[in-house]
Amino acid sequence: MKKLSARRRHPLAALVVLLFALAATGGLYAAFAPAGEAKADQEKSSQSLAIDEGKKLYATGCSSCHGTGGQGTSDGPSLVGVGAAAVDFQVGTGRMPAQQQGPQAPKKKKIYSQDEINQLAAYVASLGSGPSQPTKGQYDPNGADVANGGELFRTNCAQCHNFTGEGGALTHGKFAPDLGDVDSKHIYEAMQTGPQNMPSFPDTVMPEKDKKDIVAYLKTVNSDKSESPGGFKLGGFGPVAEGMFAWVFGIGALVGVAVWVAARTAKAKKS
Repeated sequence: MKKLSARRRHPLAALVVLLFALAATGGLYAAFAPAGEAKADQEKSSQSLAIDEGKKLYATGCSSCHGTGGQGTSDGPSLVGVGAAAVDFQVGTGRMPAQQQGPQAPKKKKIYSQDEINQLAAYVASLGSGPSQPTKGQYDPNGADVANGGELFRTNCAQCHNFTGEGGALTHGKFAPDLGDVDSKHIYEAMQTGPQNMPSFPDTVMPEKDKKDIVAYLKTVNSDKSESPGGFKLGGFGPVAEGMFAWVFGIGALVGVAVWVAARTAKAKKS
């Protein structure tokens, strides 16, 4: 009887065993859980933090014009659905915050760091879906088709930016900016979002590869290694400007020579 009593288990022994089993199971799950799930949770937490910080920046620097919830006011358009790419372009090029109302916001020195711009972009993106910030692989011109980019640019963009992207005047005080010193990412984002007077070119209209080719064309034609076989390119406005230059100065010079020769001839006859 004593031996049987010694073997009898404590009433809490089963509960202790169950707790150990649960702990072991949790430890095993933590050890063997997919790394993707842990990474996703971390990214979600980081994104949530970026949105919170971006909301604070927005309240300080943007809400007076665009409204407390991005709904827009008489001084600024709605930001619901513009996407992170639009914020990165406008704030990254210094166009926003705007110094004053006008026909068009000019490019100027940016006042936010890139981390702050990313936070603002995260907050605005949370207001409604829109174009996201492109990755480097999307806008990096290396390996792109420059010839195709040039054809696409001349067809879709040269009417405003001229043939080499040097910009030009539009109506009512608006203008197409010079694209020579614009960052590749911002050129790509401009095509995505259509800022100011520019039409947008989403992937359904212009595939990602074509936008990358256009970036490559602009970076090639405006580089220091680019040659101009015609000599002075006169602002890159093409044959019309060059023809006008030749007509005004070339024909003008010939008329001047003709007048000089006639005067010399008349003087010679009198003498």
